[in-house]
Amino acid sequence: MSQKVLLTSKEINIILHRLACQLLENHLDFSNTALIGIQPRGIFLAERLAKILQEEYKVKNIELGSLDITFYRDDFGRVDKTLKANTTKIDFLVEDKNVVFIDDVLYTGRSIRAALTAIQSFGRPSDIELLTLIDRRFSRHLPIQPNYRGRQVDAINEEKVKVMWEENDGKDIVYLVNK
Repeated sequence: MSQKVLLTSKEINIILHRLACQLLENHLDFSNTALIGIQPRGIFLAERLAKILQEEYKVKNIELGSLDITFYRDDFGRVDKTLKANTTKIDFLVEDKNVVFIDDVLYTGRSIRAALTAIQSFGRPSDIELLTLIDRRFSRHLPIQPNYRGRQVDAINEEKVKVMWEENDGKDIVYLVNK
């Protein structure tokens, strides 16, 4: 197994600031916008973006939530491994809001499809956008594309993108892993 560094900590930081600026351009005051990190790993990205928006761009009252999609996945019950549920924390109404789903890697699109189904339990958003740190082109099973992307990666065959976050893994780095 070999791994190649796709993004260093410094590059991730630059991308996070660019993504925050793009969100600001489209949402201005965030009074009708909610950021929702898709569990388990999208929440690290969502929290970082919310922190940048609040501390560096003085955006107030950002509604930040996390969404567990475990039981909405189309492979639930089809895989041999036991799936472990995460927590959902959405303590605001999504009805008629602009919702931005945030995830670390967009691969097949199946997680986003599950998120689209799961969010309906909390109301009907007026608009849903997708922000992802890594967009793996050429691997979609569903016609889903991000509105905001940090980096586009052409991973082939058995290659896997591994995103590590300081909060969970001790450092910020993105690898392309060849099995």
